[in-house]
Amino acid sequence: MNLLALGAHPDDIEFGCAGTLIKYAQKGENIYLVVLTKGELGGDPKVRRQEQIKSQRIIGAQKLYWGGYEDTKIPLDKSLVQWIEDIIKEVKPDFIFVNYPEDTHQDHHRLASASISATRYTRNVLFYEVPTTANFNPNVFVDIKSVFHHKINTLEAHRSQLLKTNIEDLSIVDIAKATAHFRGTQARVKFAEGFVSLRLFINI
Repeated sequence: MNLLALGAHPDDIEFGCAGTLIKYAQKGENIYLVVLTKGELGGDPKVRRQEQIKSQRIIGAQKLYWGGYEDTKIPLDKSLVQWIEDIIKEVKPDFIFVNYPEDTHQDHHRLASASISATRYTRNVLFYEVPTTANFNPNVFVDIKSVFHHKINTLEAHRSQLLKTNIEDLSIVDIAKATAHFRGTQARVKFAEGFVSLRLFINI
């Protein structure tokens, strides 16, 4: 299978669905990443680019597409929808993972909104959560216990961002662990990633 994960910034994908992607990669499936900005308002863009490439290797993704958009200025327009559509035509994904639409960061919201249009012919589309996501009630869960340490490694690859949480004494790794525990509790496993499905086909 081909799996395509889209994120507005470096480390969005890692927080939201790295465990799931790693499990698929370990089974020999093809993983593709799309990152729309280099997150330059959160640090040196050259550093953040290298951090994303390091994480890509940990995930086991075949290819990383860069959007070249400005941090905090992702446009919700026809050109963005078309660009995502072009990648979808190239990758032919069986599953797409992307930021959830309800989010307090405008880039996450706009990417999600554009993706809803761009993925209208894709069967399986799942939204993931990040720390700025709002009103997220997952209806799909993936047990990530076996790869949880790898997921943490992908977040630690983004070393420049570890402490940029705006929460006293909590790193992004701390928040990821708490989130995985909580979603795991909901799913009745130790660690899980949760998703909200735009569409999900069960093949019988």
